[in-house]
Amino acid sequence: MFEIKHTALKNCFEVIFNQKNDIRGSFIKSFHIDLFKNMGIEMPFKEEYFTFSHQHVFRGLHFQNPPKAIAKMVYCVQGKVTDYVVDIRRDSPTYGHFHRFELDSNQPSMVYVPEGFAHGFYVHSKEALMQYKVSDVFDAACDAGIDYRSFAFANEIVNPIMSARDQNFVDFKDFKSLF
Repeated sequence: MFEIKHTALKNCFEVIFNQKNDIRGSFIKSFHIDLFKNMGIEMPFKEEYFTFSHQHVFRGLHFQNPPKAIAKMVYCVQGKVTDYVVDIRRDSPTYGHFHRFELDSNQPSMVYVPEGFAHGFYVHSKEALMQYKVSDVFDAACDAGIDYRSFAFANEIVNPIMSARDQNFVDFKDFKSLF
């Protein structure tokens, strides 16, 4: 029903969906509590939201600090994006390392982003609709980010459209992780 593609970043992985197609269209099961438990995902979803973005939008790199750190399940419902995840756990052997995922609604999959990781995405299609399931509610006091230009993948992001907030995030070399 689901296939897991692990990454070099411990506990961060992609969930490949089994899409059923027929003359009506397609059907995708994106969550099953027992199957997810068997994959090591026991995340009580406390909030869910969507972002709608235009081509060349970059959102990120976002995370919430403790005590309101969150894990995310991220899914591209419509369009195509490159999704970036950065390990910001100080004691992790992959601290500062990143992984990219190609999320395309025509080849449905989802990224599991555990606590202690920064997350962002860049839109390739004309428009993209992203869905997030998160383990805790948004807390503005714990909300934070890192400048994506701190990482080697920055050269992949062409003419990004960004919020003023995202443009002013701290450079990774000046970042002090609370994880």
